[in-house]
Amino acid sequence: MQLDPSVLAARVRDIPDYPKPGVVFKDVTPLLGDHVTFSTAVDWLVTRFGRGTVDKVVGIEARGFILAAPVAYHFGAGFVPARKAGKLPHEAVSVTYDLEYGSETLELHRDAIAAGDRVLIVDDVLATGGTAAATIDLVEQLGGDVVGLGFLIELGFLEGAKRLKYDHVSLLTY
Repeated sequence: MQLDPSVLAARVRDIPDYPKPGVVFKDVTPLLGDHVTFSTAVDWLVTRFGRGTVDKVVGIEARGFILAAPVAYHFGAGFVPARKAGKLPHEAVSVTYDLEYGSETLELHRDAIAAGDRVLIVDDVLATGGTAAATIDLVEQLGGDVVGLGFLIELGFLEGAKRLKYDHVSLLTY
């Protein structure tokens, strides 16, 4: 499947000075709200990793859920939410990691991934790579095999890909 990134990029809105002065936020809600660009993004991620190669798709809170759930559906795979601390109701494994402005804790249910499960991690944006790297750690703690990571947007100037030890794809890079 051939992807024309300009079709997707036309639906990403820049919001200057959000969430703080000097930051240009990449708002993907227009892309998600258009059935053509939304389905194109989902289909491209599925095609890139190949049907039948994934048992679980982990979506990272919160916008990663939006992409990961339909990707999991198309794979015939289970969807696993990676949540912030205290949001999961059952026994969980956790990892705390550093962000640009502090630290965060991410969790997965302990029984969400079985040893040997082939796992694709999906999120909306790859920035510094801290959240993605923490998610990789959680999947590995549970014995899952990471087959790759998929992102809608990569902020290449932040060099987050350097923190990833697995293959990744990004539909758009800024």
